[in-house]
Amino acid sequence: MKDEQNETALYALLDVLCPMHAVLNATGHVVHVGPTFAKLAAETPPEGRRFLELLELKRPKLGDSMEALRRAEGAKLHFQLRTGPQSDLKGTLVCLPEQGGFGPAGGAVVNLSFGISVMEAVRDFTLTSADFAATDLAIEMLYLIEAKSAAMEASRKLNLRLQGAKIAAEEQAFTDTLTGLKNRRAMQPVLERLMETEHDFVLMALDLDYFKSVNDTLGHAAGDHVLQRVARRIVSETRGEDTIIRTGGDEFVLIFDGLTNRDRVAEIAGRLIARLERPIPFGEKECRVSASIGASLSCEYARVDPEQMMQDADVALYAAKDRGRGRYVVYDPTLRHTQGIGPRAPSES
Repeated sequence: MKDEQNETALYALLDVLCPMHAVLNATGHVVHVGPTFAKLAAETPPEGRRFLELLELKRPKLGDSMEALRRAEGAKLHFQLRTGPQSDLKGTLVCLPEQGGFGPAGGAVVNLSFGISVMEAVRDFTLTSADFAATDLAIEMLYLIEAKSAAMEASRKLNLRLQGAKIAAEEQAFTDTLTGLKNRRAMQPVLERLMETEHDFVLMALDLDYFKSVNDTLGHAAGDHVLQRVARRIVSETRGEDTIIRTGGDEFVLIFDGLTNRDRVAEIAGRLIARLERPIPFGEKECRVSASIGASLSCEYARVDPEQMMQDADVALYAAKDRGRGRYVVYDPTLRHTQGIGPRAPSES
């Protein structure tokens, strides 16, 4: 009777101090487990089963007898659950007196912990802080891990916000506020990217014709309205991968990635002019503009120099203006001496 009372008191004490313990008898069978250990073996109640049927001793390799376990008293033992989530556990064993009087005679107490795998164990076995001894460092580890996770998540969100703000600021810095097109600052990065990838491209300089008369007769509000409509029309006549830049006033630069055919360039230029010549309503008035275009193709240069290409596109543009507005010219070296002109684009006004 007294031995039973001692065992009951021992088990109650161990349940509080070591909730992941197991008490073994002299044959290595489980006679009692702490409340947390019971959760690990919930599907197969451990009492009455051999301890080493529940857990595999991974290190040190001592065999699977109770005598072998007793020889490892005080050593660090590495176990793995044989069923369910095969969690790794660390433990140490203390032998009980051979004569009894304090737990099963010739038995042992094994105390276990999760070590660094505590996070996985908490998730796999739905554990809470109440499942650990009040002095168990696992609680502090959980708090530290949670704090680190929270800090990392906060840092990630902050980085995303900063990155988003950076992208928005860069986008704003490269955007023309009136038309929503790219501005002059955006040209250099686009050209640098094309040079790095060694893609062929076309530079097209486009100036509006008769825009000054719109400003002079109908005012700057009408002029702004025309520029916005012109921007939308250019966008609708180009591809998503093309870059459209308003360099200032009524001047635009278009960059066509991958374009190498002069006839195709002429077709696009003619279509743009025809589209821009359509009347633009402004209140009860109609605004009419046209465009002059000069273009240069990178594939026609032995050594591609975007600055030289831009100068040549300007030469072609002024050739178009000199020989009658609403025209396009594709650059040719002879333009430096005589001005060659493309055909007049059909007017839809």
